[in-house]
Amino acid sequence: AMDEGKALKIRVTFSVILVGVSLMFAAVVTDHWAVLSHKVEHYNSTCEAAHFGLWRLCTKQFYIQEQVTKERSCGKITLTGDRNCSYFKHFSPGQSTEIFERTTQKEYSISAAAIAIFSVGFAIIGTICILLSFRKKMDYLLKPASMFYTFAGLCMIISVEVMRQSVKRMIDSKETIWIEYYYSWSFACACASFVLLFICGIALLLISLPRFPQNPWESCMDAEPEH
Repeated sequence: AMDEGKALKIRVTFSVILVGVSLMFAAVVTDHWAVLSHKVEHYNSTCEAAHFGLWRLCTKQFYIQEQVTKERSCGKITLTGDRNCSYFKHFSPGQSTEIFERTTQKEYSISAAAIAIFSVGFAIIGTICILLSFRKKMDYLLKPASMFYTFAGLCMIISVEVMRQSVKRMIDSKETIWIEYYYSWSFACACASFVLLFICGIALLLISLPRFPQNPWESCMDAEPEH
């Protein structure tokens, strides 16, 4: 049977992985990946800001009375209160989100969402493998589980990069009104989930490998068996 130390290491690693998976789910379902604001021509006017996630974009209008920043942008935006959210057009026909219509953001957001779905899938399969290895004592499932978690982490960071490119494109594009942006907490969750899943996936793989001989003269054949 698996020795106690190894079992403990696996449990600790798995609990950190669960934190990573939770952060990943949080990033996928929330809309605060990036926050955008536009140029303000004069004061005593309304400012429109937008924040979006993988699936939908929310805009909010608020009134500004005095110069907030030198750049004449909306300044730091508080996104509480009345918001107008719409799912991206390609996910729900009939609704328009003008920002995404006017530019070729469609490919970016579909790619980011699709890659994130892969990430969720890998995480779910990995978790099933680990739970089976705990219950049925099928230790050989730990290796594939560790690979699935590592892949989930990699997919998440690719999704993050696609979103970054998307935001950059929106800011640089002449068709959009947005000039300022910052990444918000959903984006941070996605990055943190990548770090935890990637590192713990590799750690789990190393833990699940057979024990190496302790002494130089102890041959591989004499090493204590896995099972």
